[in-house]
Amino acid sequence: MKIIITSIFVQDQEKALEFYTRTLGFVKKHDVPSGAYRWITLVSPDEQDGTELLLEPDEHPAAKEYQQKLFADGIPVTMFGVADIRKEYERLVEKGVKFTMEPTEMGKVTIAVFDDTCGNLIQMIEQK
Repeated sequence: MKIIITSIFVQDQEKALEFYTRTLGFVKKHDVPSGAYRWITLVSPDEQDGTELLLEPDEHPAAKEYQQKLFADGIPVTMFGVADIRKEYERLVEKGVKFTMEPTEMGKVTIAVFDDTCGNLIQMIEQK
């Protein structure tokens, strides 16, 4: 068994698609109409056959509440790995990304947390 898709709730699929592709650099893999919404998945440019990230609408009341409470409590909804967190931090700051935690060493890892502009906090991690 392996993980093939994981999802995050987003407030606006089009805005999320723009942020995750143009700002973060993910690649759109699927964009299929699905009723009033779309089935949009993204992949890492380095692993285009790897795990997909589904940008799922937060339309269900439980999804909205879950998303809002995690954000309010400062809890990231997922984690993305990077090879050089300080370089990636600087690149994203230059693109206007707002961080709630600058790169911080914690034992054998360095983490940073940013706002994805779509209702979520995302954690970046560099493993040593």
